[in-house]
Amino acid sequence: MIQFLVRRLWYGLWVLFGVVTVVFLLFNVLPGDPARMMMGQRADISSVEAIQQELGLDRPVHKQYLHYLNDLSPVSLHRHDATSSLVYLDPENYSYSRLATIGAYSLVVKKPYLRRSYQSDRPVSEILASAFPNTLILAGVSILFAMLVGIVAGTFIALKRKPWISRGALVFSVFGMSLPSFFAAILIAWVFAYLLGDITGLNMTGSLYEVDDFGRGEYIAWKNLILPAITLGIRPLAIVTELTRSSLSQVMTQDYIRTARAKGLSETKIITRHALKNAMNPVITAISGWFASLMAGAVFVEYVFDWKGIGVVIVDALEHYDFPVLMGAVLLISVVLVLINILVDIIYARLDPRVRLS
Repeated sequence: MIQFLVRRLWYGLWVLFGVVTVVFLLFNVLPGDPARMMMGQRADISSVEAIQQELGLDRPVHKQYLHYLNDLSPVSLHRHDATSSLVYLDPENYSYSRLATIGAYSLVVKKPYLRRSYQSDRPVSEILASAFPNTLILAGVSILFAMLVGIVAGTFIALKRKPWISRGALVFSVFGMSLPSFFAAILIAWVFAYLLGDITGLNMTGSLYEVDDFGRGEYIAWKNLILPAITLGIRPLAIVTELTRSSLSQVMTQDYIRTARAKGLSETKIITRHALKNAMNPVITAISGWFASLMAGAVFVEYVFDWKGIGVVIVDALEHYDFPVLMGAVLLISVVLVLINILVDIIYARLDPRVRLS
């Protein structure tokens, strides 16, 4: 197990390296000047050049890339001056432990440094730390809603074996997959928060934390989670329902199911202990993939419902050409995706003995 985890983590590091490289190159190819956007369109050339030098944007692209990799790496190499103090763009924002000194360079251990926002000058780690829990809660509740409802509905459809129910489920799956998230968000907000707002008591916009109108500070508004979670969960719900139906229908025709019935086991035990357990592999694959995609694809839903998560952070970073924030958000989502894939492989081995970690 340990060897398996080490190997998968090694592959995950290469995936993250590829993500960093691709996004860095794409961002440097796009037109735009962060220094110009920080200073405004009427800024003089000397001020813009000073900002570019401060941010390190006056260096060649390959040097910027190497410096950024050095910032992200937990073991990094830094040049020091005559007083042996490390030369760094922003030294007061990280702590380090020196491992060794090699000539004019020091090998240090530190936390990955995501730099600071070009616009707000806040540490990127602080921005992501405040936004990520909101997105994680939204994606978690959405996938939990899709998983519970989808597995129950798919199991019911597979066991009933009614043609009209199967066709209806197929129509729902196609409709759920083809419905764009931004359109579904606008439609659901308009119907349940605007037209039926007096009945449902739901708001069209709102985040997890709101400020009390009577001056009693912040409080958690769980009702603001309902509409964005349902909107985000529609597409995975359609997939989970159809996968559960088709997979369970195939499993119920296997020889070991007929053997279990011949031994006198009840239908409930056959379904819960044998059929449903073996039918969950494709469902788990879909759930894991969709959970990772929900973390990355919640941009439109969060923006429509004004849910203060990673999606809103990404949109604001794109609007202001804020490279450190954008790269930090992409890296965070990539790390979540890698960890989810490793977790899914472990769950496979627990559910199906035929799957071997080796």
